[in-house]
Amino acid sequence: MLNPFPELLIYSLLAPLILRLVAGLIFIDLGFLAFKNEKERWIISLSALKIPNPKLAVKIFGGIEMIGGVMLILGFYTQIAALVLGLLVFAESYIEYKEPEVLKRNFVFYFMLLAIVISLLFSGAGAFAIDLPL
Repeated sequence: MLNPFPELLIYSLLAPLILRLVAGLIFIDLGFLAFKNEKERWIISLSALKIPNPKLAVKIFGGIEMIGGVMLILGFYTQIAALVLGLLVFAESYIEYKEPEVLKRNFVFYFMLLAIVISLLFSGAGAFAIDLPL
């Protein structure tokens, strides 16, 4: 079947840019939530999962989310950031599955975020990125 809008295909490098910006902002927000509003809930959930030193683990999770979000926005090592953040999203969805009352996000949110980071892992950074497409 023919593409109904072939003239829009010249903008195909903008799609990863849009995904990078949205996912980066979401991860920065999740990182801030881990340090501020959701800190106690994270500590309770990680304690229930028998994670050693849950306070340090929350700081590590929040830091990875914030640094990864900035990396996505800048397009800096996008595929590596997408891989690490994808693993983190998978871990958060597991925590949400085991302790559903703690984080209060649903699987649709995690599924969408995982789809975005997997797309960025496969497609690369796109336009306006520090990464150079080869």
